[in-house]
Amino acid sequence: MTEKFTDINGLNLSFIEKGEGEPLILIHGIGGKKETWISQINDLSKYFRVIAVDLRGVGKSDRPDMPYTMEMLADDIKGLMDSLELESAHIIGRSLGGMIAQYFVLKYPNKVDKLVLMTTNPRVPDEKAAELIKKGRLEEIKSLQEDPEQSFWQKSRLLFHKDFRKKMKNNPSKKFYGIFSAEDLIEETTKNPSTPQDIENLSYTLKSHDILDQIENIKHKTLLVSGSHDRLTPKSSMLEIQKKIPNSKIEIIPNSGHFLHLSHAPEVNKLLIEFLKN
Repeated sequence: MTEKFTDINGLNLSFIEKGEGEPLILIHGIGGKKETWISQINDLSKYFRVIAVDLRGVGKSDRPDMPYTMEMLADDIKGLMDSLELESAHIIGRSLGGMIAQYFVLKYPNKVDKLVLMTTNPRVPDEKAAELIKKGRLEEIKSLQEDPEQSFWQKSRLLFHKDFRKKMKNNPSKKFYGIFSAEDLIEETTKNPSTPQDIENLSYTLKSHDILDQIENIKHKTLLVSGSHDRLTPKSSMLEIQKKIPNSKIEIIPNSGHFLHLSHAPEVNKLLIEFLKN
């Protein structure tokens, strides 16, 4: 796995790349960075050229101090593809990354082969809901500075199904699927953390996110992956998307929450590979 950087009109984006074959771009959520895909990269790279990027304002990418928009972040993905000379790619986005992916495929339909939307939604109900999401992230940053371990366990209540959280809590050093432990996840939260201003800038994208009436124009083969007990992007949101995108199907992972890509990695990876290869 190789970490690289590319310049997009003066913006330096960080990404990791592994594997050969058809390109596959992974777009993380608002609380994550490219390392959130740790449980997918090795499996997917056996079949694809996997590229996981840090969005602007996140991780090791540049953090320009300005309000970000969905279109701006979608254009960053286009710039990344142009810099790598990719005519098209499979796109997987989860949470905020899934929202960006929706904008991207509508603006650049010829740049997308197959589309995967995970634990995401087609709209944020109103500005009040956007403010609540931002407030939660700001509180998380503050608690992370004070006590990373306590911050992780508090946040895990929203991210993981109670059964998986219990397994992590009972044995924080246990390596799930031989890849990560709770201790690993806690340590990762302390690396290149977001600042309050980063969250202000990134959260601006949510204020006007309502693309529900446009997603029916997505004609690509689309896989939706939802958590049965996702408290942040409930399966009702994903079912709403599935009704709108004509060439789509949905998989609801039992006993899973918002971070199902970690808690149910083998099952999720199998779904992704089968969908993208066939």
